[in-house]
Amino acid sequence: MERITQYRQAIRQLLAAQASLDQNSVDQEIDCQMVVDTENDHYQLLDVGWEGLKRVYNCFIHIDIKNDKVWIQRNMTEVDLGQALVELGVPKEDIILGLHPAYKRPYTGYGVA
Repeated sequence: MERITQYRQAIRQLLAAQASLDQNSVDQEIDCQMVVDTENDHYQLLDVGWEGLKRVYNCFIHIDIKNDKVWIQRNMTEVDLGQALVELGVPKEDIILGLHPAYKRPYTGYGVA
């Protein structure tokens, strides 16, 4: 359980850092929202708002914790989220690149599931 608590903290730290970068670069009518569901271990970073007459709703980071592993489900940033999590103390073998098909995961340098 201590390991999962560490993973939750690392994910929150990563998302908070990305959210602060996003808030500095987007229009004031677009909010960057950090969604943290520690009960089900779902973590997302969303842009929500309006750009002129166009509705903006975009999930640009989605990370889950499943079966004691950190799953990167979506990354629409230029940041290497896997490496950022490693730097925050998450072992590479506990990071699953869920955004890649299962047959590619053994070649990523990260964990497989």
